[in-house]
Amino acid sequence: MAKLTMVQAINQGLKVAMESNPEVVVLGEDVGRDGGVFRATEELLDLFGSDRVIDTPLSESGILGTSIGMAVYGLRPIPEIQFMGFLYPAFDQLVSQAARIRTRSTSRFTCPITLRVPYGGNVKSPELHSDSLESLIAHSPGVKIVTPSNPYDAKGLLLAAILDPDPVVFAEPLRLYRSIREEVPDGWYQIELGKAKVAKEGNDVTVISWGSLLPTCLRAAELAGEEGTSVEVVDLRTVSPIDSETILRSVVKTHRAIVVHEAPKTAGLGAEVAAILAEEAILDLEAPVSRVTGYDAPFPIPVVERSYVPSDRRVLEAIRACVKF
Repeated sequence: MAKLTMVQAINQGLKVAMESNPEVVVLGEDVGRDGGVFRATEELLDLFGSDRVIDTPLSESGILGTSIGMAVYGLRPIPEIQFMGFLYPAFDQLVSQAARIRTRSTSRFTCPITLRVPYGGNVKSPELHSDSLESLIAHSPGVKIVTPSNPYDAKGLLLAAILDPDPVVFAEPLRLYRSIREEVPDGWYQIELGKAKVAKEGNDVTVISWGSLLPTCLRAAELAGEEGTSVEVVDLRTVSPIDSETILRSVVKTHRAIVVHEAPKTAGLGAEVAAILAEEAILDLEAPVSRVTGYDAPFPIPVVERSYVPSDRRVLEAIRACVKF
């Protein structure tokens, strides 16, 4: 079993899916000859040919619109949008077409698209390259949103997404692409969509996060542990739909909750998690649910982006305040 980075695990997952099902096709800007901007589709053109690995014009609306037609026809397209912030031109196709085809056709048609989108900051990218748009997409029923936090989950979640009958936005954390290596099985395996996992057991406070900030939360939990606070860390993995059972089970045990995400605070998914806890676990809470997030401002220029993205110190401060309340 090889130790892979996240981008290598995604590449391997794409290969396994394309080998097992001739209906799986990959399309996007530079995905063929160049292997994608981050090399996630490297070697696929040589292995599967230009009929299944398709370099497209620079047109996000065209990429997603074409993928919808392919999916309704019976294929399983995996379009790549190079950065999540580039999704804005294709947002119409995603929320008014892909998300509604099953409902509009009373389930006669489905739209099995796996839309791959790198996201997140602290990688010194230009404007629109670091945006986290999960809450915008989550407000449109009919689309699932999945985001891995490690290589093993990346491959297993990707393969599950490809088999899903409905559109899945597969959000890949940019700064985790090559920062972690772990053992990843060579063949096919799946991780069920819609299921969170407890990444670290604890008793005093629950920290809930996903994707790019999961390693940050784990580091903060270690620092808190050195101070005598036992932190449980929950990795949502699927952020729409949210696995409320796992969240509630953890918070009923710890009686405290903190939600950490990279997107702006107002109307972010942290607010949805807080609402679930307020509705279902208000009598179990011994402190207000707190949020550690990005700020209500456009993602900043690289020289100051480290002040925008939540750090382990910011999470640690929230843990201290929550426990002392």
